[in-house]
Amino acid sequence: MKLVYFSWVKERIGMAEETIELPGDVKTVADLLAWMPGRGDNFANALSEPSIIRVAVDQEYATSDTDVTKASEIALFPPVTGG
Repeated sequence: MKLVYFSWVKERIGMAEETIELPGDVKTVADLLAWMPGRGDNFANALSEPSIIRVAVDQEYATSDTDVTKASEIALFPPVTGG
């Protein structure tokens, strides 16, 4: 599965994207956001406030209970602001 990072999430993690295999117990967006900070300080820093992180699964906005087990791409980005 491909993980894609945008804006300050990308800057804090230190990469724009990566391909990974999720652990078997990561089934939802909430599971993903709970698991990722354990991957290293850069992930912990970027995802320290998971409630503000926006997620798209296969280019569709997702909620915390969205299934990620069959996703081909998951994007993580900060709240979108306008002006």
